[in-house]
Amino acid sequence: MTRRLVLAPWTYSFIVALAMWIATTAYSGIGSAGSTLAAALAFGAFSVVIGTGQMLVIAAGSGNIDLSVPSVLTLAAYVSMAVMTGHDGMLVPGLVVALLVGAAAGALNFLAILLLRLPPIIATLAWSFVFQSFAFNLGGEATLKPPALLSAFTVWAPGGIEIMPLCVMGLTAAAVFVLRSTLWGRSLLASGQSEPAARLAGVRVWRVRLIAYAGCGTLAALTGFLLAGFSGGAALNMGDAYLLESIAVVVLGGTSVAGGRANAVGIWGAALFFNLMATMLNTFRIEAGIRLMLTGALIILIIAIVPKPRAA
Repeated sequence: MTRRLVLAPWTYSFIVALAMWIATTAYSGIGSAGSTLAAALAFGAFSVVIGTGQMLVIAAGSGNIDLSVPSVLTLAAYVSMAVMTGHDGMLVPGLVVALLVGAAAGALNFLAILLLRLPPIIATLAWSFVFQSFAFNLGGEATLKPPALLSAFTVWAPGGIEIMPLCVMGLTAAAVFVLRSTLWGRSLLASGQSEPAARLAGVRVWRVRLIAYAGCGTLAALTGFLLAGFSGGAALNMGDAYLLESIAVVVLGGTSVAGGRANAVGIWGAALFFNLMATMLNTFRIEAGIRLMLTGALIILIIAIVPKPRAA
């Protein structure tokens, strides 16, 4: 009997992203191929960082999600920019403060879930308003400028190779290692698959999920720190685009919304898919309303054609 080749679910977003890159290059000319891919990698890196954090939360079990990531991103950007005040010598303290803000925000999210027994979607949404309010009171409508060194790093490309996407690929490799080879990573996936079974196996589920939410907040804060340098400063609306995208790249990347299964590498495929799709539709001069409709249709199509994992 002939065996049919079945691709892993997370590879489909890579395949579609490749098709979009080829279509855009064919329309614009071969000379645009390198710049199109470089731009997709640069913008996609931010989606990968924040999506990796969201992946940890979603993998922790059914119903777990963090809707506060755009507000955490914005607050961390404002706080870190305020600490650095544009001075290169304050770059490390600014980064440390941003990460601490993110970790604290993630911990507060989980404590509201644990102690008040709120659904994650409600707890994280409520905290998002608080975090956004802090950001507004800290910076108002002003844009806080980043140090020149941070801005230079986000676009640094020695020999034409951009460094920031490479660093984010290193983050992806670290996430893969943590999930596959560490006790906490295996405990996270076990908790997502079956919380009662994980408890019987001696897993402290609350601690595992606390770290997942804190990690999600930390990576959202790192995204805000880098994005502020890339875009020229912290602004109140800088995180808006990442609310749904942080979830979409995780789901399209092969992580189960029911928990217990995570794929860090697949997030790259989904991030490239979103960015190359936007580039392709803009290149073809398709109107905004039609672009949104096509985006939704393509996402539904990919999810529909991806083979579903068999039940154990």
